[in-house]
Amino acid sequence: MPEPHSKGHLNPGAAGVAFDRFELGPGLGELVRHVWVAHWNLPDGVELPQRVLAYPAVNVVIEPQRAVLAGPDPRLSVQRLTGTSWAVGVLFRPAAAVLLSADPPAVAVGRQLPFEGGPRQDVRTLMTDAPAESARQGLVDVLRRWLLPLAAGVDERGRLVNEVCRRAEEDATILRAAELAELAGVSLRTLERLLRERVGVGPKWLIECRRLQEAATRLHAHPETSLSDLAAELGYTDYPHFSRRYAAVLGETPENTRRSGRPTP
Repeated sequence: MPEPHSKGHLNPGAAGVAFDRFELGPGLGELVRHVWVAHWNLPDGVELPQRVLAYPAVNVVIEPQRAVLAGPDPRLSVQRLTGTSWAVGVLFRPAAAVLLSADPPAVAVGRQLPFEGGPRQDVRTLMTDAPAESARQGLVDVLRRWLLPLAAGVDERGRLVNEVCRRAEEDATILRAAELAELAGVSLRTLERLLRERVGVGPKWLIECRRLQEAATRLHAHPETSLSDLAAELGYTDYPHFSRRYAAVLGETPENTRRSGRPTP
């Protein structure tokens, strides 16, 4: 059975919500991961919670009435959708944090801050007035014009941070911060300082984020999953340890998630 991949969004595929995700093309690979666009149309009185365990990076999110810079959040965040609306988000690489705000990245951790930069009005015009079939290309053009000058500011330390975060996310054999530092070719202390300065979180969180994203999405999609086997597979010492960390971050036990999960269609 193929395993789901969370991409940070822990309950994808909800009725009434449509997601699109796309890249912005050459020249932006060290700055931007992808663009995501959400449309939702929900009946009156319906509120749909969207559960997200964020990547260790920032999003700039533009909505009809606001634009925010959303920092990495070491806890599950829940966005409650109602009515009919849309949102356009740019998921940045970790190196982008210091280029988007004059404040240290730690200021944005766990917060959504008003964002005054970027092509907010152009995006709103496209999402409101452009035909659906041309809106995506219009977004690509508008966002590339904004972001290409920023991409020139990604320095060597930024590229190292990107690579460290990529390894932590993709390599399931990395279970300790010291292993991540060794692969990066720096001391653990240097890695911790670099990540705090450039991302606002430490190396332990990078590893735990990957493990808990995988756990939550698998339990949501495959509620028959054995909790003890999952804990062992993800590198936790035992199920109680896994359950404590899961509950601390996601606000519910693995058993709660499994009970409320649904099979993948």
